[in-house]
Amino acid sequence: MVNIKIPDEVQYIIDTLDANGYEAYLVGGCVRDAVLGEEPKDWDICTPALPEQTIKCFEGQHIIETGLKHGTVTIMINRKPFEITTYRIDGIYSNNRHLDSVEFINDLKEDLSRRDFTINAMAYNPSKGFIDFFDGISDIRNHTVRCVGDADKRFQEDALRIMRALRFSSVLGFDIEDETSAAIFRNKELLKNIALERISSELNKLIVGQNAGYLLSRYTAVIQTIIPEISDMIGFEQNNSYHYLDVWRHTIESVANAPVDKVLRLTMLFHDIAKPKCYSVEDSVGHFYGHPQVSSDMTKEILWRLKYDNDTIETVTQLILYHDTDIQPRKKHIRRWLNRIGEERFRQLIEVKRADAMAQSGRYRQEKNNVFDEIIPVIDEIVAQQLCFSLRDLDVNGRDLIAIGVPEGVEVGKIINRLLEMVIDELVENDKDKLIAIAKNLII
Repeated sequence: MVNIKIPDEVQYIIDTLDANGYEAYLVGGCVRDAVLGEEPKDWDICTPALPEQTIKCFEGQHIIETGLKHGTVTIMINRKPFEITTYRIDGIYSNNRHLDSVEFINDLKEDLSRRDFTINAMAYNPSKGFIDFFDGISDIRNHTVRCVGDADKRFQEDALRIMRALRFSSVLGFDIEDETSAAIFRNKELLKNIALERISSELNKLIVGQNAGYLLSRYTAVIQTIIPEISDMIGFEQNNSYHYLDVWRHTIESVANAPVDKVLRLTMLFHDIAKPKCYSVEDSVGHFYGHPQVSSDMTKEILWRLKYDNDTIETVTQLILYHDTDIQPRKKHIRRWLNRIGEERFRQLIEVKRADAMAQSGRYRQEKNNVFDEIIPVIDEIVAQQLCFSLRDLDVNGRDLIAIGVPEGVEVGKIINRLLEMVIDELVENDKDKLIAIAKNLII
């Protein structure tokens, strides 16, 4: 059995509660992570002490009374938060998500029985060891996600647990136990009752997991519930030599091939979402003219609906807009791209194009990857040599142009952008004197 090395602050909390006559256990995700050999991100403690009793035990400490209704007190120690929650059983959940009331109890087993999955229903005390009423440790060893007790009841109490099950399966590489899986499909429509920002939070974690491709394939019907726009992609054959997979299977493969990054995997999830709308046939060959723009527009609406932040929406939609653009490993060409979208996003775009290519037919996959392999050193060379590709790198600015008689306003912008184009195209060096000389000839 694993011995959990706990922080001094956590040991202090357990010792303090024990000294006041209350048992205390680590519980939930921190126990799961420790058994898996990972460093827990948070340390949660449960105890039979009522909230007001917990507060009295820690008089003089910084206490945050944010969850008293549900029995939770947060103790700040060394500027780190630790949640202490009273053993409880849950009352009625309204709208398959909101817990309306709780009943405080003295029974640890009853408290653990209300939790979502067996791997999250274990408790640990340094002197008493593990408490594992529902065989969570065996499920960890067997790489299994299983509901505690009745799976239908767990999902009907809180439908977000459906997405959490998929997320744990994806991130941990675990299988979902058969009855838990069946209950997911039976109750998937309840996800419509869940706040969309909570859905997107779980989706973000799901798509960056090691098992993301399998989960998207196996639980397509669940994903359809939250993103119905994918329905047209499922089974839609592409009918051209570039693709051997239908649009949805190609999408899944491209997600799995993308680097483990939220933005890149969201991009791959939506990059071809408009293909069915843009389909046409010429000489028995399928085409999807204009699909990057339409996919970008559709994705913007979807991500806005799912309450994504503006930066994520802007980045993902721009990457989708350019994902099918031809990019050649020529210095001038790449400098123009760096000028258009910047270094970070251009590197992201190459990863998007690579993931897309890896989900295409083999005869094109290697050709495209060879091009991408040539592009990366060119980017590195441009950056290393500090070659100019943006206005901030240009050796003249608006004030310099005004000083030689360029009228303030639109004309300054026109001339300085023309100078930048000439530098990028290697028609002139990025040298102030030479640029000023050219600018004088451009003054109307």
